[in-house]
Amino acid sequence: MTISQVISKFKENNPKADTAMLQLAYDFAVKAHSSQKRKSGEPYIQHCLHTAFVLTQIKGDLETVVAGLLHDIPEDTEYTLAEIEKNFGQEIAVLVEGITKLSKIKYRGIERYRESLRKMFLAMAKDLRVILIKFADRLHNLRTLDSLPLEKRQRIARETLEIYSPIAGLLGIYRLKWQMEDICFKHLYPEEYKKLEYKYEVEKKLEHNQYIQKVKNTLGAKLKEAKIPFQITSRFKHLYSIYLKMQKKDRKFDEIYDVFALRIIVPNIADCYKTLGIIHSLWRPNPIRFKDYIAVPKPNGYRGLHTTVFGPENSPAEFQIRTKEMDEEAKYGIAAHWYYKIKGKSDDDARQQPAWVKEVLKIQKETEDTHDFIKQIKFDVFHDRIFVFSPKGDVFDLPQGATPIDFAYTVHTDIGNQAVSALINDKIAQLDQELKNGDLVEIITDKKRKSPNRDWLKFVKTASARNKIKQNLRHSVLDSLKRYIPKI
Repeated sequence: MTISQVISKFKENNPKADTAMLQLAYDFAVKAHSSQKRKSGEPYIQHCLHTAFVLTQIKGDLETVVAGLLHDIPEDTEYTLAEIEKNFGQEIAVLVEGITKLSKIKYRGIERYRESLRKMFLAMAKDLRVILIKFADRLHNLRTLDSLPLEKRQRIARETLEIYSPIAGLLGIYRLKWQMEDICFKHLYPEEYKKLEYKYEVEKKLEHNQYIQKVKNTLGAKLKEAKIPFQITSRFKHLYSIYLKMQKKDRKFDEIYDVFALRIIVPNIADCYKTLGIIHSLWRPNPIRFKDYIAVPKPNGYRGLHTTVFGPENSPAEFQIRTKEMDEEAKYGIAAHWYYKIKGKSDDDARQQPAWVKEVLKIQKETEDTHDFIKQIKFDVFHDRIFVFSPKGDVFDLPQGATPIDFAYTVHTDIGNQAVSALINDKIAQLDQELKNGDLVEIITDKKRKSPNRDWLKFVKTASARNKIKQNLRHSVLDSLKRYIPKI
């Protein structure tokens, strides 16, 4: 990897940008790391270049890529953070400082693991770009795992699957998430990886490629007729996601049908829906496999139309329909979101946090104990999310498995405290019933009721609801005691 490749890739995304600072940062990093080598034997500067290159691939801004080149200097060389600030400014120094703090995280024992996660979330909350640099750094470290002893390889791979990969998913950076997961899969489960790779590459890919070509030819002709400019690509699922599906559903490889998807890129949202109509006119859709993430995006900002149809020879074919902007956001997540949305806006807008990060900060403030914090974070944030609607049409984002009580406390504490029953899709429901994506939820309250039911703690899923129930139960106990304690 060379600095010319990094600059060239950065210019692809930012043709008018002044890249002089990238060259200066590279020269500074070369000087700082001059005598250092990696465990693989290659010069240390290669790690800095690879980290920076990954950041250009996910459309990182200039400061992020520069910080990627400099990220290991304060910890691994005689040069200080103050010297970085003097040469490259405060913003870049703050990013490098964030990475330096995160690099001290080690995966040694459950207690340290909890504290590590807390630090990572706090760094993320301060400036999400710190996490992007950490991901790029981690991906290159994973690519060079072979030069490390077995035990260390497995520790790094496990840490990546348990901490980094879920956060990459939450930020929507699937391109990095999938790459990290497949490398970890290879090192943690080598036998399963080899078997699956053989079945995938040797037994199935040719057959699938022929099928994909048939679908492309038929659909392409119809899109040309409709005068919709398009690009059709195919994506094979990553090995680790297939492995997880096999484990979760207790299926053999041959029983997993959606191992590939066809992606159609069209100019605008209207064309997305026209293309969907054309696909459904060609092949019979599977109604339970249709998702409109344009009307209701995922919590991490992902947008697109997904449909599965019974294609040629009645075999299932999955389609993902997106605009170019949606496609970039799907690959690069929040980094691409900034690239498209933030140009020309103020720094405050550029640092705007997604809703789930705000939720993390809220839990952080409400929870003193690290153990509880991590438990709640893993429960709330690492879970799949669902969208439910209030009678007014407001959309609420909740973890999968959430109940009407979780919904009630999300709307307002008083509604939670006074809840007596719920209507789900206009039908009476229990307060512990599991909500599903798209449910319309109405909470029936009793104004006379002042405190929640202790039994609700057995089934609520969100940390926010749990904390509010505990808090209000404490208050009601204190109020009761006051009645019986005689005034002196």
